[in-house]
Amino acid sequence: MPNTPLQHLIDQFTQIKQKLELDAKQKRMQFDYQFHKNKVIFEKTLHRAHKQLKTGALRYLVGANPLYILTAPFIYAMIVPLILLDIFAFLYQRICFPIYKIERVRRSDYLVIDRHKLGYLNIFEKINCVYCGYANGLLSYVAELASLTERIWCPIKHASKVENPHDRYWSFFDYGDAEGYVCRLDSKKNPHQSDARSKNTK
Repeated sequence: MPNTPLQHLIDQFTQIKQKLELDAKQKRMQFDYQFHKNKVIFEKTLHRAHKQLKTGALRYLVGANPLYILTAPFIYAMIVPLILLDIFAFLYQRICFPIYKIERVRRSDYLVIDRHKLGYLNIFEKINCVYCGYANGLLSYVAELASLTERIWCPIKHASKVENPHDRYWSFFDYGDAEGYVCRLDSKKNPHQSDARSKNTK
């Protein structure tokens, strides 16, 4: 994409995300933990302090909102469609991405499950964290697959406002930009003819 005001905004957004990552890195230093072979390691004194802050499982249940307990089966029933989505997303990427010439997306970059290792969480909180990490990570992973597919097959912005679109959305063709979209199709079908056409229009 040329250096347009829109591209400038996209670059600024990328810089903001990089600053957020840097802030998270600084927090790791603040809370005194390190990574070793993908394992989080806290300083021993801090780990013991975390355990002392843990709310017991029974006390946690007694103090919970009864409505939360009643809705729990509905939340955890979603594991069935999530697992099916995980399986079909795996098959889709393995079969279709090589054909579309899209680089494979690493599932492990999106499904990060590590919060259950925190000493100040009880067994119920650990289970909740594992489930949330899997569900949200899986949906982010599938959204990445979908956005890469959309970039290939329909890179057109919507006429209506879209809440929280993926990063690639802003580089799509504007709604109604027929010339830009048709030129893109021509370049995919016959790149040499498209080059010749672009030279003749200059």
